[in-house]
Amino acid sequence: MTADKTRRARHAAQPGVRSAKKKNLLASLGLTVVDYKDTAALRVFISERGKIRSRHVTGLTVQQQRQVETAIKNAREMALLPYPGQSAGHR
Repeated sequence: MTADKTRRARHAAQPGVRSAKKKNLLASLGLTVVDYKDTAALRVFISERGKIRSRHVTGLTVQQQRQVETAIKNAREMALLPYPGQSAGHR
């Protein structure tokens, strides 16, 4: 019980200060439809290790995150994007 209180107190923001809301990356890229062939736009949503970034990081809505996930998975199947853990030089 006391561990939870100290953890919350440690992560609590200063009074009157709000954290900045994440900006929607799709809107900032000017995209309304996510296409699996647009690998340059999809790489924004993939980490350096090849993993799909979460909604909390990208600021997407649930529906947009599903579209991005599906597009990335389709691009991986078509060998346009790497799977996580694969490096370009190793085979």
